[in-house]
This record gives sequence, structure tokens and C-alpha cells, in this order.
Amino acid sequence: MSAEMNKRYHNLGFDPEQLRAKYQAERDKRVRSEGNDQYRDVTDQFAHFLNDPYVKPGYAREPLTDQVDVVIVGGGFGGMLAGARLRQAGVENIRIIEAGGDFGGTWYWNRYPGAQCDIESYCYLPLLEELGYMPKEKYSYAPEIYEHSQRIGQAFDLYENTCFQTKVECITWEEDAATWLITTDRDDVMRARFVVMACGPLNRPKLPAVEGIEDFEGHSFHTSRWDYDYTGGDHEGNLHKLSDKRIGVIGTGATAIQSVPYVGEHAKALYVFQRTPSSVDLRGNSPTDSQWAQSLTPGWQRARRENFNDMVLGKPVEQDLVNDGWTEIFRDLMSVVPKENPDDMSPEQISELAEMADFRKMNSIRDRVDQVVEDKEAAEALKPWYRQFCKRPTFNDEYLPTFNRENVMLVDTSESKGIERITKNGIVANGVEYELDCIIFATGFEVGTSYTRRAGFEVIGQGGETLTDHFADGLKTLHGFSSHGFPNCFQMGGLSQNGGSVNLTSVLDDHAQHIGYIIKEVLSRGASYVHPTQEAETAWVDTIRSLAINSQAYFEACTPGYYNNEGYVAPGVGIMGQGYAPGANAFNNLMAQWRNSGDLAGMQIK
Repeated sequence: MSAEMNKRYHNLGFDPEQLRAKYQAERDKRVRSEGNDQYRDVTDQFAHFLNDPYVKPGYAREPLTDQVDVVIVGGGFGGMLAGARLRQAGVENIRIIEAGGDFGGTWYWNRYPGAQCDIESYCYLPLLEELGYMPKEKYSYAPEIYEHSQRIGQAFDLYENTCFQTKVECITWEEDAATWLITTDRDDVMRARFVVMACGPLNRPKLPAVEGIEDFEGHSFHTSRWDYDYTGGDHEGNLHKLSDKRIGVIGTGATAIQSVPYVGEHAKALYVFQRTPSSVDLRGNSPTDSQWAQSLTPGWQRARRENFNDMVLGKPVEQDLVNDGWTEIFRDLMSVVPKENPDDMSPEQISELAEMADFRKMNSIRDRVDQVVEDKEAAEALKPWYRQFCKRPTFNDEYLPTFNRENVMLVDTSESKGIERITKNGIVANGVEYELDCIIFATGFEVGTSYTRRAGFEVIGQGGETLTDHFADGLKTLHGFSSHGFPNCFQMGGLSQNGGSVNLTSVLDDHAQHIGYIIKEVLSRGASYVHPTQEAETAWVDTIRSLAINSQAYFEACTPGYYNNEGYVAPGVGIMGQGYAPGANAFNNLMAQWRNSGDLAGMQIK
């Protein structure tokens, strides 16, 4: 290290070794031997957690037995972007199949009070330039995002041929006809030349597999199906029906961070059951500056997205366009990189500086807890002891002050690795039974389970091979989009073997454009189908796994969560071990080169 770097290292105001030891101890006491089996599927008596509370019962239609060029499974931002980009590519004969009653995906289902995007809306909401829309605030609330979903559906005529309130049951390849046979719960037996699976990475609610969960005799619901009939109010709050209710919230991730303040404001008593605290930074939301909006030039959204993607990977940029809590840690990192001869630094030195910047950032997060939360025991339990991106960081100005309310109690379960059991009357944690009228499961969505389980249907390719079997030892794709033996079948969702970003919609948009290109090429060439060669698929998997080694040590040291497969990190396992490590921008450049070559390299064309 240079003298300047050495001086800064020794004047940090904290001991890095002590922090590393603390992080390790906090991680170890939370790792559970069950891994992803600590959660249960929402089936059987819990299947009602998947019901749609936003549609009228009794919907029916005639089954479809026709054929289209493309079937898109999923009507969230991924499916809508696939439809929009296919329309732009001149592919008109498309159909979307969506389980919900309208477009929106995450923003159709998640209507809990306070629901809001945690990536700034100017980056997050897709197609802003194309549709001439500017979000009202830097961080949009759920109703505005849902309305934007409908705006996209209308602008690209996606409503015209979409099957809502419909669930795919199976997709089977027919070799002789070179088509996919799609069956649904509406007795549809339709066919398509191409299938695009845009099922979303976070769509299937999960519950804790805790003893007695079926015994509770009070009310319960999952945050992705918020029960306003029970709570009263709407997305803005006013949950007046909770005034005489004792509520237990299980989970302290992004959903709880946003909804707990509203429950705490109105409930007679609120108990928040926490295993691992989130990193809670300032939100600082603000209305959109109209003068700034009018000053934007064409291409501004892509430039902003790419700037953000580089920032959160720690890549140097001339200017931080987003300038928020996500990018702050990397602004700190750049401030400690020596101005003289920065290229002379080794990867180890850069990694060490990044760790110091991370320590400094997380110290400020923990200091904020002490400044806000009055009860010292609760404050200590609310402090996150891990690197900032071990879990998805959160940003909220009301969550921490909620624990200063007399009716709100934090129940820290870290020593017992979670709640012990559920009884007919409530929840047992740390040997104490908390009697409750209602349990709200803020337990998130399945991530570590198999692709087809999360999608809710099986895909049967050439020779009868299922996608479940093909992925049994980990994802096997070319560029994350398609797999050998599954012709004309494409996956998108952002948690695959391609370039990821915390801003998922930007990833989905680029994936939609790439898939649209391939489909258009197959159609224009008069080919029957296309899929990766076995050699190309194997080579890409090797590339992904070799690059993932660079981040493996980081996630092995993290507190357990869906980022690191609940603490069990291995090559090809866990969402952070599946992505193209150089990031979204580098991946997009690679795909642009691939498209420009014009030969569909690595693909077998029939």
C-alpha cells in the first residue's frame, strides 16, 4: 500500500478484525441445517394463500385450442417487456398467459400498505421514454407502478390476446410439428412455435416450515395477498380494523420494513418476529423536479440505468447520476482510492478498500439505529452485522421509529434461529407464547427451490426430458436464455446465467430485446426451431461457474438468506452464484457482439 492508503487504513475509527469476527459469529448462529427446507410450499390447506383477492369469483371462458407464434407465460414486467419488444420486432401473433386478473406481476399481487419500489423510479419503471411518462416521485408507490403496468399493456395492445386468471399446467414439445403444446387450468390445449417463460424470480409466496403452523385458530395472511377486509384501510394506511387486534408479523425483510409502520400505527399490539435484521437506510423520497425532467435528452433512461449498474458493481464512473443509498458505498470507495496511480493497485488491495468502505457504511447504518430507537435492547437487536450486499438493503424513514411505540415489541429470535412453534393461540419464541389474533407472514418468496416448482408447471422437451431433470445439478443454459433439448423455449427473469442487476427491470428489458431478436431471426430465416448445442451450453456453464468463484468467499461469509442459498454456497448454487459476474452492462455488450455477428453462434438451427 502507498503511505496515503496505509494512513487511511489505520485511521478508520474501528477495528476491522473485530468486525470480521462479529460478522462471523452473527452468521454462524443463524445458519440452519435445513437450508431451504426451513420453508414450506403453499399447498394443501395453505393453498388459499395463492388465491386472488382482487377478482370476482366465478370467472369462466371457453377453452382455447388454437395456435400462435409466441406464448409468453407471465404478465409482470418481464412478460410485458417481452410482448412489447416482440411487437417492435414485428412479431404480432403473440399471447400472454397470466394467473392474475391484470398485468403487473409483483405490483399486481403486492398491495400491502406502504409498498414502494426501492430502486429509484426513473431507473425502475420501464419504457418511460417510449411512453412519454415521468413518475411522480423518486421512489414510486405501488398504485402508480401498477397503473404503469396497465399503461404498457394498453400502449402495445397486449390486452388484446392475453389470458388472465389462467395458470399453465404443462408445456410439452411436439417434435414432428415443431411446436409447444400448452395446457392450462382453463382446459386450454393451445400450441405455439415459441415459448417465453417470464414467470418472475419472486412470485411464489413461501411460509416457514415451523411446527404447529396448521394449528393456529386466528386469522392469517401473506403480505402478497394483503387482507384489507380484515385490516381495513388501503395502501396509504388507515388500518382501523386493527385497533382491537394483537398482530404478529413474521419476517423483517423488505416487505415488513415498508408495512410494519402502518400496522404499528393502528394495531392494539404488534409483535415483530425477527431472525435477521435488515440494513435500514434513509429513504429521502421527493417529488420529481419538473425542470430536471424537461432537461432530459433522448436516451436518458438507458444512460441512467447503465450508470447505476456500474456504480453498484464498484466500477468507476465520471458522475453518480442516481446519487442514493445504493450508490453511496461506492462513492465512499472511490473517495479512498488513491488519486495517483490507481491502476497500480492489486485486486487484493481493491478488495480490502471495498471492505473498509463497506465497514464504514454499515457502521453508519448501525449508528442510525442507536440514534432512532430509544430502547437499548431493541436497538442492539435491530443492528445488522454483515456486509451491506449480503442481503438486499432497505430504505425507509418510518420503520425504526415504529419500535418507539408503546404498542410495538420486537421479538428477536436469532439465538433460536427463528420462532420455535405456532400454537392455536399464537407464536412461541424464546420460550414465551405470544397470544395473537392475526399472523401476517412477511416471509417473502421462493428463490432457492427448483425453477419449475417456482413457475408452477413442468416443461417437457425433446426425448421427454423435463426441465426439472435438466436443471437437477444446477442451471444449464446458453447465456441464461435457453437450454439444449428445449427448442424455441426461452427463459427470462433476471436470476439466471446472464448479467444481473439489483435493478431487475433493466435486466428484463435487455433480455426481452435479445429474445425478440432470436425469435425474429428464426422466423425470417424460415427455420423450424433453434436451441443451444450441447457444447455451447457446457462452455457457458463453465464460464459462469469459473467467474462465480470470485464472489464465492464474499457470500460464504454472509448471513444466511436467499442471496447465498441460506448459507450453503457452492458453484452453481444460489442466485448470486448463477449470474454473469462482470454484471449487466458487460453482459449486454457481450450479447450485442453476439447479435452483430449474425450467425447465432452456439445455436443449432433446424
